[in-house]
Amino acid sequence: MEDRLARLEAVQAMLLDIGHLSASCTDVTEFIGAVHRALGRIMYAENFYVTLAEREDDTVRFVYFVDSIDQGPSPDERVTLASPDQSPTAWIMLNKQPLAMTADEMRQRETGMAWGTGSIAEHWMGCPLLDQQHEVLGAVVIQSYLPEHRYNAEDQALFELIASHVSNALQGLQSMDRLERAVQERTRALAREVAERRRAEQVQHALYQIADLSATALETDVLAASLHTIIGELMMAKNFLIALTHPDTGEISIPYFADEKDSEAPHQRFPFGMGMVSYVLQTKQAQLHDAGSFARLHAAGKVKHPLGNTDIASWIGAPMLVHDKAYGVLVVQSYDPTIVYAKADLDLLAFIASHVAVAIARMQADRAIRKAKERLEQQNAALEQALHQLQEAQSELVRKEKLASLGQMVAGVAHEINTPLGICVTATSHLVQELKLTREELAAGEMTEDSLGAFFDVVDQSLRIMTTNTQRAAALVRSFKQVAVDQSSDDIRSFNLGTYLNEVLLSLQPKLKGRPLEVAIDCPKDLLLESFPGAVSQIVTNMVVNSLMHGFERDQRGHITIQAALDGDDVVFDYGDDGAGMDAETLAKLFDPFFTTKRGSGGSGLGGHILYNLATGVLGGTLRVESSPGQGLRYHLRFPRKSVRPALKAA
Repeated sequence: MEDRLARLEAVQAMLLDIGHLSASCTDVTEFIGAVHRALGRIMYAENFYVTLAEREDDTVRFVYFVDSIDQGPSPDERVTLASPDQSPTAWIMLNKQPLAMTADEMRQRETGMAWGTGSIAEHWMGCPLLDQQHEVLGAVVIQSYLPEHRYNAEDQALFELIASHVSNALQGLQSMDRLERAVQERTRALAREVAERRRAEQVQHALYQIADLSATALETDVLAASLHTIIGELMMAKNFLIALTHPDTGEISIPYFADEKDSEAPHQRFPFGMGMVSYVLQTKQAQLHDAGSFARLHAAGKVKHPLGNTDIASWIGAPMLVHDKAYGVLVVQSYDPTIVYAKADLDLLAFIASHVAVAIARMQADRAIRKAKERLEQQNAALEQALHQLQEAQSELVRKEKLASLGQMVAGVAHEINTPLGICVTATSHLVQELKLTREELAAGEMTEDSLGAFFDVVDQSLRIMTTNTQRAAALVRSFKQVAVDQSSDDIRSFNLGTYLNEVLLSLQPKLKGRPLEVAIDCPKDLLLESFPGAVSQIVTNMVVNSLMHGFERDQRGHITIQAALDGDDVVFDYGDDGAGMDAETLAKLFDPFFTTKRGSGGSGLGGHILYNLATGVLGGTLRVESSPGQGLRYHLRFPRKSVRPALKAA
């Protein structure tokens, strides 16, 4: 009875100590260590550990771990929380219930795999640490590996009571610990941020200085010296050089060199391939080396013919690149073993090198622009004269093309008129001969009623033949005259589109004659235009001629359709044939000047070009063409029904 009373007094003292410790301690580990020592005064506690939950990532930290057999993880290490069937610690934390087990009970719970990661204790006892909202803070565990030290029901009740008081104390300590850690992390972050901002301001100032240097168009040596000063404000750069590439000669020059051991550069100019500078240019990568890595590069043959003093402690070089074009290399090196460059220094030098490259490229571009401007000014007069001559030549070619087209039409119409006129001559000669014979018969008194009737039949037939053929010839002449006048003039007049299309096709009969082609016109009879008939005539002529020359073979049957309709104030004009068509590459060049697939067969290459210019320029419309091999060719033309002549520009 006295032992129990003494134990209860010890427990009461321990609970008071826990309260005092929670108020005086600021470190969680220190507090738990004091609890462990106090717990050892009331029960066997040689093996004792406490875990704390990290809720943001479902991990735990073993903030306190004392064990006679096993080695625990580091207090700062975060361990992923296992599932309840994998670990007794996880079981009490996730189920929020205390648990006590003997070694036999623990082995019985194992189902093919170990339950927990440590050694199996003779008696294991754990309690969850819960906050006021019954959320898990962690777990406290005590265990014994000795059979003589087991925990009875009273020990378990005391342990749960102590765990409850530890939970209350830990809430405040953990909040303070997290706050302190947050403050420390924020302080470190702010310090880094201030340092980075100060460094960024220095770099930004350096970039402004570099931009100013490139804008002042300084000489290369003055620019290089200024760069040395700027870089020296950002890092230790007593030993510094600038190398520039010369692609035209395949050489590298050193316009600026500053070194503690060499008063001047070993070579002011040397072939590409020598030294570390060439290696940086070959790799197009910033390089960080010391004496050892430099020696290995030289031994491997990657760096040939080292230049200058090779007794280096640290060396960094960065290529000056713009769009993968190398303008040179910036090099900073140290002979002092206490001055060793790091990756951050290399990145900074590479960053500056890229901006220096832009500045050098800008200066070179400015010089090139000035020289090019001088050359352009010298060539401007010659180019203008050449352009004027080219425009005159093109205009002359277009005029000749139109005249050639008109000449071909004249020859064709002349040939067509020759046939009806020849028939008329033959009929006239026959009529004269019959008249002579009739007069002789009348003079001889041999005329009969039958012979007179026969003479009248001959006269009637001959007159019909002459009338038909003279009308045909007159129609050809009238059509040719109108079309020829329209093609040679640029006047606007009112005309019926359907009637005019028939006249144009009539003038094209010499080209269509003998070809097994059917031409169909679908046009409203009352479609009147106030436009340029010459342009319409030339467009239709070029379309038909293009079909005859490129779309159909000489004896190939086919169809040509011409459709016109009024859509508001616009005329929609569609032309199509079912000929050979053309592929996409040829179609893309259809309207290019001097492009033809029949260069040796009479094609000038201007028909499509003239057609496009007349449709989009003179008629003020839009022209679209569709074709594919074997599917014919289709033009889609849209232009205003009423054309307006462009006003003349003031002189």
